[in-house]
Amino acid sequence: MNNEVVRGEDLLARKMPCSLSAERALLGSILVDPNSLNEIAATLRATDFYVQEHREIYLAMRELFDASKEIDPVTLIDTLVHKGVYEKSGGENYIRSLLDVTPSAMNIADYARIVKEESTRRRIIEVCNEISELSYGEQEDVPHVIDLAQSRFAEISEGRDSRSFRHIKDVLGSLMAHLHLLQTDKNAAKGTPTGFSGIDKLLVGMGDSDLVLVGARPGMGKTAFALNVATNVAFSSRKTVCVFSLEMSAEQLASRMISSEALVDSYSLRSGQLTNEDWNKIADAAMRLSNTDILIDDTPGITVTAMKSKLRNVKNLGFVVIDYLGLMESEQHYDNRALEVGLISRGLKMLAKELRVPVLCCAQLSRGPEGRTDKRPQLSDLRDSGAIEQDADVVMFLYRDEYYNTSRDPEGKEGNIAEVIIQKNRHGSTGNVKMAWVGTYTKFRTIDTTREEP
Repeated sequence: MNNEVVRGEDLLARKMPCSLSAERALLGSILVDPNSLNEIAATLRATDFYVQEHREIYLAMRELFDASKEIDPVTLIDTLVHKGVYEKSGGENYIRSLLDVTPSAMNIADYARIVKEESTRRRIIEVCNEISELSYGEQEDVPHVIDLAQSRFAEISEGRDSRSFRHIKDVLGSLMAHLHLLQTDKNAAKGTPTGFSGIDKLLVGMGDSDLVLVGARPGMGKTAFALNVATNVAFSSRKTVCVFSLEMSAEQLASRMISSEALVDSYSLRSGQLTNEDWNKIADAAMRLSNTDILIDDTPGITVTAMKSKLRNVKNLGFVVIDYLGLMESEQHYDNRALEVGLISRGLKMLAKELRVPVLCCAQLSRGPEGRTDKRPQLSDLRDSGAIEQDADVVMFLYRDEYYNTSRDPEGKEGNIAEVIIQKNRHGSTGNVKMAWVGTYTKFRTIDTTREEP
């Protein structure tokens, strides 16, 4: 017991990792050659410096650089005095000493790497202490502590830090880099396309970190729509697409994908009544699908935490599909299902934000549309919780008039028309998009609205 106490005191007495010489050399390099700041500005933040004075000096340098002003001892000290870091008579000797220890800016990238590594070591220690405190406290559920630990270490490995403030200069630097990317690459502004042109015109693609909700009454084609989008993304982006199926088995989902891609009757697939031509189509579609990175998880009643745990291990993740929200389980159980659904929807939004990929989630609607003359869904029809509407970035509903009104179309001319009703779009406009629905193949198709129907 005494050995454990001594060991704990030794740990507390340890000095936090830092390299003061690297920090000084880095700042001196910028003074020697201000343009060298371009090499490290995108990756190095002021909070990566261990010494507070060095943080302030770096911020002042960034301020002068962004304003296209000269960076030298005189302008730098003047800026630091105006910011209240130095008195009028102080600081000059220290600033000039940075020049003395740095003959050239040739090694600034190496200095920045050392400063960043030491900053990362300190962050690892902070996270370990945070998780240790939670574990000793025994007030948090174990799944929550594990999820938090995984989340924190994922942030560190990706160069993110959710606990630290980001100075406006760092944020503006990232924004300017993104704007330059948009100027040189027009496709960078399109997000992740659904593969359906009419929808993509309204959404401008699905944005990273977006929670996209697809709601419909049973039988409208929610699963088919979600799988169509999943395969479109997998084919076009060459990224990994993960599908969580809480209702169907992986084999059932694969059967639907084959039916949609091969254009083989889904009934024929289920019954095994396949012609030689069908087999050829299936073989071709199976080969195309096998060349994609679509991963399927059919664990029933999965939680958001379990999803996060699995998704963090996926390389090159680009898109997540969840079918469907109503079958997910909450980490905490209440008598009121609406509270649980609210926790789940918030968890899914945080999952999308943390992983920086769009998450498409299917949701069942209440019976509200059944009692209206116009049975098109509305936001108020979302079942169990209004939190779903609040948390989602995009809410779209599927509607097929022939589902309710077969008598209006006895010849079946309009029976293949579906509407995708976008009622919430945090980033743009809303509207209705008409699509073709081929129920035999469980497939949605874009309708070219620029031409008249023949």
